[in-house]
Amino acid sequence: MSPAMEIKLSRASRVYRPSEPLEGKIIVKSTSSVSHYGIRLTVNGSVSMKVRGGSAGIIESLVGAVKPITIVSKSIEVKPSGKIASGTTEIPFSMMIRQSGDDNHERFYETFHGANISIQYLLTADVMRGYLHKPLSTTMEFIVESDKAELLERPVSPEMVIFYITQDTQKHPLLPELKAGGFRVTGRIPTLCSLSDPISGELVVETSVVPIQSIDVHLLRIESILSGERIVTETSLVQSTQIADGDVCRNMTLPIYVILPRLLTCPTSLAGPFSIEFKASIVITFESQLSKTHPKSDPRTPRLWMAMETLPLELIRTR
Repeated sequence: MSPAMEIKLSRASRVYRPSEPLEGKIIVKSTSSVSHYGIRLTVNGSVSMKVRGGSAGIIESLVGAVKPITIVSKSIEVKPSGKIASGTTEIPFSMMIRQSGDDNHERFYETFHGANISIQYLLTADVMRGYLHKPLSTTMEFIVESDKAELLERPVSPEMVIFYITQDTQKHPLLPELKAGGFRVTGRIPTLCSLSDPISGELVVETSVVPIQSIDVHLLRIESILSGERIVTETSLVQSTQIADGDVCRNMTLPIYVILPRLLTCPTSLAGPFSIEFKASIVITFESQLSKTHPKSDPRTPRLWMAMETLPLELIRTR
């Protein structure tokens, strides 16, 4: 049986900050001894971007044309040439992601997995064995969050905005019964939120002639990429949280409580070649025959039986 290798980090969460040492061990399992010319560890961090056609108006041939941004690329020797004994061998390691004396030309962006932008940090262990042997290598992702020195002190005072949703605030066509009967929904929600806290607010249905089917809060991400001389922007859905199911009581305060998902969100970033922003969309779906025939319609697309209000949401990391 060929040797097997894995990396085990010191933290189960795999979360590290750029100024902290990346520590753990390389575990090699083999039924016989393994001769090698050295064991190396490599850290690679990059921003990968892709431009897709469609609403952006960019032809499909441009997919993959955006050059990735290298954040960090460094390698160290963990063990010089020698032999790994049979059985299970654990090789400890410790390496700095960013040295204190480094020229920090590139900013360490936080880990993010988006639809078109991916910020990823990978740790690779390689056992050099020569040309006659199958290479022994393994890679795992670790998560990078901002250094504490760069973070804002808690608590962050939430910048609450008051919103109201009526038939007159909608820019898209509505069902005749909605336009004629009218409705009014008010509430408040923060536009500045810490990634470690939920989005907390409240909502009140003051009046609505047409029964309500559901009220949802959609978290949207807006990814913009500089492609040549054009900026391509695409909005996609991160997650949906249902606030109410069915025709709620009028003038009753409903809490808004949305937990932000890790990896799918990050601090709002406005870099030169790209930007990552977020929005919160409050969507009210009214009961109608049309809504029953389109149960899986895109929540980003206004429909005759929907009313919505979309607000910018700045996400930050706090201590």
